[in-house]
Amino acid sequence: QVHLEESGGGSVQAGGSLRLSCVISGYSYSDYCMGWFRQAPGTEREGVAGINSAGDIAYADSVKGRFTISIDNAKNTLYLQMNSLKPEDTAMYYCAAAYGAGPYGPLDWRKYEFWGQGTQVTVSQ
Repeated sequence: QVHLEESGGGSVQAGGSLRLSCVISGYSYSDYCMGWFRQAPGTEREGVAGINSAGDIAYADSVKGRFTISIDNAKNTLYLQMNSLKPEDTAMYYCAAAYGAGPYGPLDWRKYEFWGQGTQVTVSQ
């Protein structure tokens, strides 16, 4: 079965950097769509970044210029490099994967079938 596991979260001061990793097993990368989402307490899940096998990349406006999504097929690992972190980036971060196309965009949680358990990112002032 498909399994996703995130790592790399932690606590950092504003302006710092973190790199999140998501190791994926039981999933084909030949036709993929993968993404990073985050959710803070009391808020709805927010799409942060997405990437697919066609090379399309999407970012939320709030993270453009600061976050970079990438994938290493050899390592079966999805990454999210987060720079210039802000307190409003504080959230639980989840990686997700989907097969095929569909009516939803890469930053819409309804597109995704498989989810990791999340890794906490906390950014202090």
